[in-house]
Amino acid sequence: MSPIAVITGLGVAAPNGLGVKEFWTATLRGESGIGRIERFDASRYPARLAGQVRGFVAEEHLPSRLLPQTDRMTRLALVAADWALEDAGVRPDELPPYDMGVVTASSCGGFEFGQNELRNLWSKGSQYVSAYQSFAWFYAVNSGQISIRNGMKGPSGVVVSDQAGGLDAVAQARRQIRRGTPLIVSGSVDASICPWGWVAQLAGGRLSTSEDPARAYVPFDARACGHVPGEGGAILVVEDAEAARRRGARPYGEIAGYGSTFDPRPDSGRERGLRRAIELALADAGIDAGDVDVVFADAAALPAEDRAEAEALTAVFGTRGVPVTAPKTMTGRLYSGAAPLDLAAAVLSLADGQIPPTVNVRPVADYGLDLVTGAPRPAELRTALVLARGHGGFNSAMVVRAAA
Repeated sequence: MSPIAVITGLGVAAPNGLGVKEFWTATLRGESGIGRIERFDASRYPARLAGQVRGFVAEEHLPSRLLPQTDRMTRLALVAADWALEDAGVRPDELPPYDMGVVTASSCGGFEFGQNELRNLWSKGSQYVSAYQSFAWFYAVNSGQISIRNGMKGPSGVVVSDQAGGLDAVAQARRQIRRGTPLIVSGSVDASICPWGWVAQLAGGRLSTSEDPARAYVPFDARACGHVPGEGGAILVVEDAEAARRRGARPYGEIAGYGSTFDPRPDSGRERGLRRAIELALADAGIDAGDVDVVFADAAALPAEDRAEAEALTAVFGTRGVPVTAPKTMTGRLYSGAAPLDLAAAVLSLADGQIPPTVNVRPVADYGLDLVTGAPRPAELRTALVLARGHGGFNSAMVVRAAA
């Protein structure tokens, strides 16, 4: 029998709360972290809203020697990893280094580092820069910096599949647990609210240009017009359940099932892959659709994408067959950080018996979803399904089960 992978620690850096307690309290209250961009002058850009992590002072958490070597994404990720390890009761210096690994995800967080490199090169009169530098950096940062800081010499890697990557990384962590590594730090933090990153995101044509923070990001709504980007995410400590039990840890929940697919070519006439990813995740968890108590939606906020997700959900669960929520309406889409934050929200929901709301959304009735809006919904929760899609056709689904 394969080892069971459980989540024993959470480290959260979200636009509506720093730390698990602040994030979860704000989420249940429906408090949004979306507002006008403050990190640079966005007045000349068509999109001016973002979910920004406020109140984070890196100097309060990290050694001064690290600051010149890191960008905002790195600093947020390192601190979130520290918080996750503390939450799990793990002291890395007391564990064998090869019994600990790091598998994270990244999407667009390398842009700020690349932008800083451009500035440095231009200041020295150079006319050339390789974009590879920025992307090589965020590959190293997500796993390497956390590994180095904590002396972790076990399996290490970074997954890049846009928002789906956050689930894919945790699924890879689960695979490593099953292969014999007792502990993996996983999840992701993304951050690219900088001029270069903003231009890159605008080029995709999926950003909302609304000026109203309350109506700019409204998935499954008739006025859906794109998403608001955000920064942040969650780092998770994933452990072998038996190893966690031996050291007296109390898990938040079990990673029970996972499935991933890739969409066919748009003009192929074939069904998109999200439904199949859901079915694979349920089968991997050994459960039926009726066993799922809540779904955390991907929530693209583009009419065609919202309809595709709704059709996949109604095909599996039936019309209004399961409560659906998208708390990322309070944070914006955090790219690779979004799904790990949804996983954190999912296990907190299971523990509290509360489904967080999808704020500011007036759901389209034709979608056939039982969308939780307005206020948290009390419920008996045992099993949650988290969905994530990445630009270009990635689909991932993960089942988490309440701790026994």
